[in-house]
Amino acid sequence: MKLLLDENLSRRIVPFIQEHYPDSTQVTLIGLEQVDDAVIRQYAIDNNFIIITKDADFYEMNLVYGQSPKIIWLKMGNQSKAATIKILLDNQAMIEKALLDDDRDCIEIY
Repeated sequence: MKLLLDENLSRRIVPFIQEHYPDSTQVTLIGLEQVDDAVIRQYAIDNNFIIITKDADFYEMNLVYGQSPKIIWLKMGNQSKAATIKILLDNQAMIEKALLDDDRDCIEIY
């Protein structure tokens, strides 16, 4: 399971989650900084990424265009890089179960 971190999440998170989420990246690291969310969404679809974000934009696009890609919506306000990493690592089993086993299109983490 590989994650594509939205621009609202630090690219500095990526090295700390690689062991648990191999091949994950952040939009700035792949040249998608300040592009339209539709471009990021299509990149995630084309490259089999799960989008992780702090805003509703991708969820709303899925409602309009259908269930793809899967989304992790962090609804925890402004948190430190360390807190975000901890949440992703501590919840890995739940994330995998919800998105892969239960085939949910979006999960919210508070």
